[in-house]
Amino acid sequence: MKDDPDMGETADIDPQDAAVIMREARHRAERELTVRHPLIFASWALVYLLGYGVVWLSIRGQHPYRAPAGWALALLALLAVIALGVTAMVTDRAASGVGGASALRRRIYWLSIAIGLAGLYIMEAALRYNGVSRGVISVVTASAPLLVAGVVLVAGTAAWLNWYAFGLGVWLIAVAAFSGFAGPAAVWAVDALAVGIPFLLLAAIRIGRTWS
Repeated sequence: MKDDPDMGETADIDPQDAAVIMREARHRAERELTVRHPLIFASWALVYLLGYGVVWLSIRGQHPYRAPAGWALALLALLAVIALGVTAMVTDRAASGVGGASALRRRIYWLSIAIGLAGLYIMEAALRYNGVSRGVISVVTASAPLLVAGVVLVAGTAAWLNWYAFGLGVWLIAVAAFSGFAGPAAVWAVDALAVGIPFLLLAAIRIGRTWS
C-alpha cells in the first residue's frame, strides 16, 4: 500500500483539536439551520406583504364580512409553497454532510411544523362543521399559522439554545395572539405589516452584514 500524505496529516491531528473542529462544525451548522438566512426572510416577507396584503384588499370594505376572494387565497397558497421550498432548500444545503443529532433535530423541526399545520387545518374544518362564523374562521386562518411557527421556534430553543430564534418565536406568538382583535378583515393587514416588514428588514440587515 502507498502512503497517502493526507492520511498522515489526519493521523497527526490531536484528539483535542479534532474535538474543537467537530464542535465548530456543529455550531456553524446550527447557526445556518436557524431562520437567519436573508433569502428565507425575503421569501416569507413576500408571503405576508404580498399574499396577506392581497387577501386583505379582496375583503376590505365587505359589510357584512363574507370571505376572501378565491384567487387571493390561491395566490397566498402559492407564495407559501414557494417560501417553504426556499426554506427547505436553504436549510438542506446548509446541513449537507451534517448528520447525527443535528440531522435528527432538523427532521423533528420540520415534522413539528407539518403536524402543527395539519392540526390547524383539521381544526378549521371542525369549526366550519360546527357552524362557526366566517369572521372567526378568517381570524384563525390568518393568525393560527403564526402561532404554530412561533411555538415551534420557542420550543426549538431547548434543542438549539438559540435566543435569536426564541425572540422571533415570541414575536410571532404575540402577533398571532393580538392581531385577531383587529377583526376578520383587518387581521390580514395587521399580520401582513407586523410580520412582513420586520422580515424584510431582517433580510436587508443580513445582506448588509454579508457584504460588510
